[in-house]
Formats: sequence, C-alpha cells, structure tokens
Amino acid sequence: MRTPDAATSDASAPATGRSPGSWRPAQATEELGVTVYDVARDLRRDVADVELPLAIDGADEAEASRRRLVTQLDEHLLPRLRELSSPAIVVIAGSTGAGKSTLYNSLLGEEVSQAGVLRPTTREPVLAFNPLDADVIVEGPVTRVARVIDHDGVPRGTGLLDAPDLDSLLSENRDTASLLLEAADLWLFVTTASRYGDALPWQALSRAKERGASVAMVLNRVPRETLTTIRGDLLQRLRDHGMDGTPLFVVPDVGPHEGLLDRSVVAPVARWLTMLAGPDRSRAVITRTLKGSLSALPAWVTGVSDAVEEQVEAATVLRTAAERAVPPVRDAARAAVLDGAVARGSLEARWAQVTGAGRVDRVTVRGGVVRSSKRRGRAREQVLAPLLEETREAARRTLAADGVLGHEALRAALDGERPLPGASDVLPFEEDAAARREASATTQVLQWSRRAEQVVAELAAPTAADAARAAVKAFGETGLAALLLAGAAGNDDAARLVRTVLAATGEDALATLRDDLAERAATMVEREVEPVLTALDDPALAADAAVGLRLRLAELRRLM
Repeated sequence: MRTPDAATSDASAPATGRSPGSWRPAQATEELGVTVYDVARDLRRDVADVELPLAIDGADEAEASRRRLVTQLDEHLLPRLRELSSPAIVVIAGSTGAGKSTLYNSLLGEEVSQAGVLRPTTREPVLAFNPLDADVIVEGPVTRVARVIDHDGVPRGTGLLDAPDLDSLLSENRDTASLLLEAADLWLFVTTASRYGDALPWQALSRAKERGASVAMVLNRVPRETLTTIRGDLLQRLRDHGMDGTPLFVVPDVGPHEGLLDRSVVAPVARWLTMLAGPDRSRAVITRTLKGSLSALPAWVTGVSDAVEEQVEAATVLRTAAERAVPPVRDAARAAVLDGAVARGSLEARWAQVTGAGRVDRVTVRGGVVRSSKRRGRAREQVLAPLLEETREAARRTLAADGVLGHEALRAALDGERPLPGASDVLPFEEDAAARREASATTQVLQWSRRAEQVVAELAAPTAADAARAAVKAFGETGLAALLLAGAAGNDDAARLVRTVLAATGEDALATLRDDLAERAATMVEREVEPVLTALDDPALAADAAVGLRLRLAELRRLM
C-alpha cells in the first residue's frame, strides 16, 4: 500500500484492493439486474421468516447474524439493486470526538453538520448531494433518517453522509449509525492517533469486510513528530486484518481550533472523492460494493441455514427422547389399573364402612334374579352414594399421579442430569402442567363415570333382561353404578356382588369399565408429552425448515 506523508493517500481503489475498472459499469445492469434483485428479494423473505425457537449453543449469535442480514438486504442491497443510477453514498463514520463532523464540514467548505465540544456531537445525520443529482436521488433508508441537503461542494455522482457516533451515549444514535453504515456504498472511517488501537474501529471495519463494503480510512489529529511511527503501526494493523488495500488518509494535528480545517489539510480526501465522482466512477463504486456484498452473502446465508439445521437436529433428538420416555410409564399405569391399584387404601375403607352400616351386600337371588323391593333398593342406593364419590376421587387421584409419573419421566429424559439442548424451551412450566393435569384427571373420571351410568341405563331399559332390571331395582341406578365402578377399580367384594346379581352381563360390564379406566390412565401419561411434541411441531423445526435458504444459497452461488 502506498501511504501519505502528512495529508496524502493512496486513493486508487476503495477497500477491496481492486482498481476502479475491475468491474465495468456497463456490466452493472447485466450482472446486478432483475435476476439478482429477484434472488435478493426472495432471500430477504426467507431469512426474515427464519425462527430459532430453541436456545441451543450458537442460537443467539445466529439470530443476531440473521437480523443483520435482513438489515443489510433492507438498507443496502435491495434499495441499491432497485436503483443503480442514484449517487454512491459515502458515509463518514467513527467514534465520539474523532472529528467526523469537522472533516465533513471542511470537505463541503461550510458548516452544515453540527460539531462541537458537547457529546454526542452529531445528533442528526446529514446527507449532502450535488444539486445536479437531484433528479436521480431515490428515497430509501438514508433519506428517511437523514436531513437531506444539496450542496455544490459534493462531487456529482456521490452523496456525502455524516453519521452519528458509533459509540454514542444515546442508543438511538448508535442504532442510526449502524443502519446508515449498512446502507452505505463506501465507508470513510475516521479515527484518531490516540484511539486507532481501540476495539471499536476494528469491529466496524470487520463488519464492513464481512459484508463486502468498500472502505477508506482517515487517521485524524496525528502529531507530526510521531506521524511516521503511528502510520507504520496502523498500516501493519490493516495488513494483519487482511485490509492492506484500504486507502489511508492522514490528517496532521493542527492544534486547538474552531470551525473548518484549512482546505489544504483535507485536500487529499476531497481529491479522492472527486476522483470517485461522476456517473461512471460512482457507478463503479456502487457496483464494486454490491459485488462485494453479494459475494459475502453465501457465507452469511450458510451460517443462518446451518443454524436452522442445528435447530432441526436438536428438535429431532428432543422428540426421540420424549417419545421414548413415555411408553414404559404409560404401560405401567395401564397395568396398575388392571391390577386393581385404584381400589387400594381409601376405597377399601369406604367399602367396609358402607357394607357394615348398610349391609348392601346382603341380597337374595333366585333363579338368577335378585329379589328386592323398591323401598329397600332406594335405601341401598343412599348407602352406596359415598362409595360412588370415593371411587371417583380415588380414580382421579390415581390418574393425576400417573400424569405426574409421566411428567417426571419426561423431564428426566430431556432435562435431567444431562440436559438436552433446547429442553427448557419445549418443557411446559410446572404450574401450567399441574393445572392441566388436574383438569384432565377430573374430566377423565367424569367421562368414566358417565360410561357406567350409560351401562346402568341400558340395564334398566324395558327391553333389558329381567335379571338386569331387577338388579337396578335392588340398588337403584346410582347404587348399581357405584358397584360397577368400585368393582372395575379393583374392589373384589364389589365385583363379586355385581357378578352375583348380573352374572355374565355384570362380568362384561366390569371388564369394559376396567379397560376403559386403564386406557384413561395411559392417556394421562401420554398427554404429559403433548405440549412438548406440540412445541416441536413448530414449522421452524420441521425437517425441511432450511430448504428455502439452501435454494437461495444455490441461486446466489450460480450468480457469483
């Protein structure tokens, strides 16, 4: 790289190391025309639609990259591809107190952008363009946020933009500065002899390099006695960052002053801007930056699509683990109900109480038909009412406990000693899971109880067998339903009484209700995994979630 002695520079090419003629402007329409615009527009749509719902490693960085890519497409590529004839936007950017606005005003020869000792000094972006370019200025991201003026001091074919400080204390200023950098065709980055080693300049330059933008650099306020040393160190840093083709301007320290810098101090920068001006040369700058930006897109899109596929892979692992965790618990819950687990404990105690006090199990059966008066049947029905409630409650507790076991197995598989990536994003909150489980258990038991009521109603029908109608008469509809449910739940005494008064019909009814309750226990376990599977059914986690991005990537590479 050739460098200036004091206020001179290598102005042969912006940032990429290529000469201005590397891309002939006449090729711009062919190379960056409708086809590229369509691809970029479709890419923008697909990237904007990307979601990364799982908080796996790298997801935050990928989401930040995705947002930046959308911004780059919105603020620079798409507006530029729509209109290649508008002036090349040269943004003057840098950190607080670097002298950006003073340099900007000095290049124009007039105070048009606020500069002073207050920080942040640049409160409003200013875009200046030559009056002769008025008919080709296109409204876009820059014109919407900046104060737009026309000024004879701006070379025709360029727009000179003074941006807020990149490290402004005001977040809105920092956001605006970042937006304007994304929208620019060329970055003229201003730093000082005392601050060029800070992290900020190199972070900004890395961003420019990442998106293929053209860059030039102004080293401001350089003491003459240390100029050679500082310039040499900066050149080495540029080389280390792979930016040895970056035009470099050195502005000597002129000491305390107010107002504009002497024209001779900024003359090298002004000459360079003039060299870039004009329809052909400014078009070359635009085309070069567009080509650089487009060339940077494949790596960018690859990173986002890789992140999407990592999400899909994580979702597959989570789904497999969730689906494997449920069956053993589900089968155990079903088997426990079939084994009579519901009837143990409180239901056994309740049966002893109702049979001891009401002697409901003392019935007479002749010829397979139970003998009882309606009055005695109503008395038995009243005695059996607590048994019905206890059976329902015991079944509800059992089903809820089955759900808890399913939830615990699921959580252990996904978020146990070795948590799976993304598990916390698909597992429901404990409070929500518990509330849903209790409501589901109540509903399941209510439906089971209604199934018993339907059986009893069929037994009481005029068309039913005499033995069936006699059993209903002997215990009442509610009492017989209580016996059926208690027997199906596993109470052997209740089951024997049902078989005594209903024979084979009773056995069939008990088996039906027992199987029904067992399936409801299995359902309770399976429902614990439903919120997880629903979360994993997100289209963003589908197997083909990255297909659109991969297609855009293939189109981009075909255009390179």
